[in-house]
Amino acid sequence: MKKITAMAFAVVMAAVLTACGASSVAPNSVFSADDLPGKSIGVQLGTTGDIYASDYETEGSTIERYNKGADAIQALKQGKVDCVIIDEQPAKAFVEKNSDLTILDEEFALEEYAICLSKENKELTDSINGALAELKADGTIDSIIANYIGDDTKGKSPYTSPEGTDRSNGTLTMATNAAFEPYEFYSNQQIVGIDAELAQAICDKLGYELKIEDMEFDAIINAVTSGKADFGMAGMTVTEDRLLSVDFSTPYTTATQVIVVRK
Repeated sequence: MKKITAMAFAVVMAAVLTACGASSVAPNSVFSADDLPGKSIGVQLGTTGDIYASDYETEGSTIERYNKGADAIQALKQGKVDCVIIDEQPAKAFVEKNSDLTILDEEFALEEYAICLSKENKELTDSINGALAELKADGTIDSIIANYIGDDTKGKSPYTSPEGTDRSNGTLTMATNAAFEPYEFYSNQQIVGIDAELAQAICDKLGYELKIEDMEFDAIINAVTSGKADFGMAGMTVTEDRLLSVDFSTPYTTATQVIVVRK
């Protein structure tokens, strides 16, 4: 009988496993941030995860950018990337639905989320900051967040507008990317989540109707600067680059970037 080399055996076995429906995806090779140099990292285009991951390009890493976080996660499952850097809460939602994935215990980065607004509309920025201060003081912000994050979640206590709310000041349009659970996502064909409820509470305080426009994350700042939207909320972090184009409200919550890998 002819001897078979180790390499040939591996090729044959890979073909057999694939034919039998077994996974041929490589095992996880990222166990901490120290392993990121030289790896293929999946991110959502234009997000903070994208910004942080870009630092590793000088260390030989390849950054694969996707329009949606879910697309990055799918690429990870298929073995097209070695890991995904994304916000902790959406990461938890993805992992809950995908038993073959896990989140590394190590926090990758800490950040604060805020609302982006046009530099030409200082009055609206001041008004929103005032509303945020009131909503923080009366516990509304904490209540909205607790409805989606923590032990008592799953939409048990959604925000509801006060009875008789005056909305005579017109309409404010919010630009978002509704693929970022639990901050903004679709449920029963409606955009819901922390940002959607907080935006409604702000509009209630200021006397406006709320209109939400769903778009790619990378298009939100342009929508605000062009006047197509009055403000942007999409789990957005204040960065020096973004401050060149837009202003930001005071932060309304703190978030963590994490690394998602295959088990």
